Amino acid sequence: MLKLIGILIVVAGLALKQNPVTTVFVAGLVTGLVAGVPIGEIFSVIGKAFVDNRSMLVFILTLPAIGLLERHGLKEYSAMLIGKFKAATPGRVSWIYLLFRQISSALGLRLGGHPVFVRPLVAPMAEGALYSAVGKGVGKDVAVPPDSIERVRAMTAAAENYANFFGQNIFPASAGLLLIKGVLDQAGHPVDLGTMALYSIPAGVFCFILATIQFNMIVDKKVKANMGGGGCTK
Repeated sequence: MLKLIGILIVVAGLALKQNPVTTVFVAGLVTGLVAGVPIGEIFSVIGKAFVDNRSMLVFILTLPAIGLLERHGLKEYSAMLIGKFKAATPGRVSWIYLLFRQISSALGLRLGGHPVFVRPLVAPMAEGALYSAVGKGVGKDVAVPPDSIERVRAMTAAAENYANFFGQNIFPASAGLLLIKGVLDQAGHPVDLGTMALYSIPAGVFCFILATIQFNMIVDKKVKANMGGGGCTK
């Protein structure tokens, strides 16, 4: 039972908002020591896990490029571009990205997610659609309630999470399915990747339908109502 102390360390570390990497490292180290594993073997296991999953850190290489683009006005140009489309709303922008992201995830394509697409492109576009909805361009003398902006940003982040989580398992060779298969195989319950991917399709479709309702029929209406149906100028 004492060997489960690592779980408590992770929960406590995240609850206290400590560095996630440090928290997980300490949890693994303490768990190994409690289990009687030699310190050298513990570091060997941690190092092997890092090397085996090093490809997951490739997205860090994109951050300097994204930062440079943002410095030269990527977010502003994205917002102004979408603001030219009168029919654009925050919900529709998020829905289009949801569709695009879920299809790409189902095909096994990794696009970088929040740091590469949502923060520099999708969120500013949704905000641009929000300004367009009140009849003003981005940067003009217009007051938009801060909670409406935060709600729109949260919606774009949700679109990424929904699509990535429920879309990736439709791809038979996804990391999520491979992890589940490995655990079940070791437990003596072998499963087929193709069957698992097939059963993931209904969940992905159902999530897409619910997100469509949430974005276009709930969030858009709440944002519009929060701005009095047409926004307010300073």
